[in-house]
This record gives sequence, C-alpha cells and structure tokens, in this order.
Amino acid sequence: MKQSALVLFLALPLLGCADMNATQAPPDPNTQMAALETRIAALTEEQRLKIDPNAKQLTLDPELTRIARARAADMAAKNYLAHAAPNGDTSATLLMAQDAKFQGLLGENLAAQHYLKQSGVDVEQFAQRFLDEWMKSQPHRENMAFADYDRTGVGAAVNGDTVYVAQLFASDLGIKADRDPNSGVTQFPSAEAARSAGNTGEAPADPLRLRGAEGWAN
Repeated sequence: MKQSALVLFLALPLLGCADMNATQAPPDPNTQMAALETRIAALTEEQRLKIDPNAKQLTLDPELTRIARARAADMAAKNYLAHAAPNGDTSATLLMAQDAKFQGLLGENLAAQHYLKQSGVDVEQFAQRFLDEWMKSQPHRENMAFADYDRTGVGAAVNGDTVYVAQLFASDLGIKADRDPNSGVTQFPSAEAARSAGNTGEAPADPLRLRGAEGWAN
C-alpha cells in the first residue's frame, strides 16, 4: 500500500572541533553516542521552552529514536549528510515502513561535527554546538521550536573524524486516523507551512503525513 507524506527539509554545514588540550587518551567516541543523544534531547527541550513557554513537552519516542539512530548510522557508514540515503531511504520512508498508520507532522534536523582524535568527543560541548548551530538557522530553529511537536527521538553515530546526528520530531496535529492514505510525498519549507496546507486542503487529504527536516551543522 502506498503511503502519503508531507515533507519539509533543511540543511546546515560542518562544525569543526579544535580542542588541543587533551592530556590523556580520550574515551572511544562510539561509547559516548548514547550520552550525546540524551544531552541533545535535554537541550532541545530547554530551548523550546525558552522560545515558547507554552510549547508541548517532548516525550522521547522509541520508534523515532530507532529511526534517528538508523539515519545517523547510515550517514556515518556512507560518509554523507542528506535527507535521502544513497539508496533513497529517508526518515519518512523508514517511519512509514514501521508504522503504516502514522499520520501527522514529522520534522528532522541533521547535523555533523568533526572532532580531533587526540581530543575526542566532549559530550556537553558537542551537544551545545549542535544546538547553537540549529538556533542560528531560522528554518532549523523553527523546526525545533514548533510548539505542536510532542515526541522526539535522537540518533548519533561516529565514523572517522566526524559525528553525525539526526533528531526527529512528531505530532499528529489532531489528524483523524481513519482516512485512506494517498500516494506521494509533499515537501514544505516549514512546519507551519505544512500545517497550513493541511488545514486549507492544499495538501493531500488522506491522510496528512508531514515529514521532517534535516541539516548539517557548520
């Protein structure tokens, strides 16, 4: 069965890390990815509430976390940063493969940071850099701060000298779950644009699947 989706995509460039003061061998970065995911989720929640105290609280969603981790791992393994994998997979197609009944808005922010092997990955510094860069980008900031999102999932992976991160956000936007899906994926420049299109009937009506944004951090 074909599924229908509405999509928004964003992008940012690479961040460099230049901490040269390490005095001992740092931990294996692979062992720090779970902590980095947790810290990014926490900082995102803090920023959302600063921007809009009435924004819905984000709940960590296991399904979104699995997909975010799969996206980050694939980017790390294949050395790319893009909303679509070389084989065409996106967070949208992965989610619909897992949950054919998903309806609503999915947002995706992607980013990557270089690190120096002698310095390793400082979880607090890296998490803050990711958030700082997203906050500097209006589309990423809007995606992260969209008040109707109520679920999130973060994935982080490392390969060579680069850490890749994917963060997903989701909301059903009150869309009814008993509509038949239409084919196709529709992209929008922002979550607000996707929601407006759904409200006015400009987007496929059965059902609304508003997909997320992605990006590099530089």
